Amino acid sequence: MRKIRRVVQLISAIGINSYYIGFFKGSIYLGNLKKICCPGLNCSSCPGALLSCPLALLQTSIAGIGTAHYSFFILGFLLLVGVTLGRFICGWFCPFGLIQELLFKIPLPKISWEERLKRLESLKYVVLVIFVLILPGFGTYGMSTAFCKYLCPVEVLEAHIPIMMVRPSLMSTVGPWFQWKLLLLIILLILALFMFKPFCRYLCPLGAIYSCFNSFSLYRLEVDADKCIDCKQCQAACKFKIPVHQIPNHRECMRCNDCLLCPSQALQVKTCRKRNISAGHGLNFKDSGR
Repeated sequence: MRKIRRVVQLISAIGINSYYIGFFKGSIYLGNLKKICCPGLNCSSCPGALLSCPLALLQTSIAGIGTAHYSFFILGFLLLVGVTLGRFICGWFCPFGLIQELLFKIPLPKISWEERLKRLESLKYVVLVIFVLILPGFGTYGMSTAFCKYLCPVEVLEAHIPIMMVRPSLMSTVGPWFQWKLLLLIILLILALFMFKPFCRYLCPLGAIYSCFNSFSLYRLEVDADKCIDCKQCQAACKFKIPVHQIPNHRECMRCNDCLLCPSQALQVKTCRKRNISAGHGLNFKDSGR
């Protein structure tokens, strides 16, 4: 499963950034495909990006840039993806998530600060509310894409750096916000060497949106309580140390499915919500989310 997921991640990252001429010319694709949302976090201004970032579209929609139909489209898209897959997108289709995972694989000492930093997991919801939902409403004050402009390190990695490599003269035009986001990017990439996907866990507003659907999305994990022997092997396999046997659809779960090594076959992937069955029928599914 891990190898399959890595192949899917690589194919999706290359596929959605396959406007290769953009990397050579330092230009951005502006064709009809840009009207379509990329399910994961991928900068619309990346020279190779064929699709648009859902966060950028959501912000411009809130800022009133575009029609009402446009606003309903992006909200419907996020709702559809969330209800169907939850944070599955984060684990399988996010290019920046893949970069962090590859950095984490470098053989360096790892740190486990899950309990110490647990409160910081809520920071991504603060970022979502302030930078994606509230500030873009003040679009007339240059806030129409507040998250992209003031906080998004992905824009620096996928858009600014590739374009500046082709057009070095643009380096003289960068301002303090670029420098701040570059610093944030460097910090996150260094942290990714020692801890698993720090941006996804603590800062990503798209992950915050999808996490709200984890507990009732169609794609989900379920635990058969009658089969579970409480060996905690699933929790040990989880890089976020989620107690999967107790909370199989935790909001931080990105559906990497590394936990699917249960020796008693108690943990399974389901593609629809299954109701608890009475004890008389011998089945009882743990199906809670946090």
